[in-house]
Amino acid sequence: MSTTTSDAAPPPAVQRLALGAMALCLAVMACAVFVNVVLRYGFGSGVAASEELSRLLFVWMVFIGATAAYPLGEHLAFTSLLLPLRGKPRALRAMSRLIHALVVAAAGLVAWGAWQQVVVGLDGKSPVIGYSMALLPLPALLCTAVICVLAVVKLVRGDLVALTHEAETE
Repeated sequence: MSTTTSDAAPPPAVQRLALGAMALCLAVMACAVFVNVVLRYGFGSGVAASEELSRLLFVWMVFIGATAAYPLGEHLAFTSLLLPLRGKPRALRAMSRLIHALVVAAAGLVAWGAWQQVVVGLDGKSPVIGYSMALLPLPALLCTAVICVLAVVKLVRGDLVALTHEAETE
């Protein structure tokens, strides 16, 4: 039974892929917005697709980041509620299992809602670029499905919630 989340960390290649995808989204967003600003203020015209593309890439970037952060234990944690259980291993193990079960339930509910939005979006097209509107809720579905699977693994393995976050307060 592990006491840290480092055992559940993704392989470095997966982490690099996620970071690279987020960097690519950010770079394309920055270029699109910069070109649009220059064209608007410099030449009185603009790229209509810039805003729509930036919105789509921002949504994908956020959910890629959320997915990559979960196995590293970088999501918000209320470890101060668990600190009194530090000397009680059975209570800490039970509370950790409860927390992992709640994460599974919450991620499952969000995934279900995102799936419904993907289905609704299959019939629609974005007004300017014309991509399927299912691409907006799709990263929420993928993110929460992955987090749900990772939380089930932690639940089955009996991983403890990391209590190392109290040193990271600002």
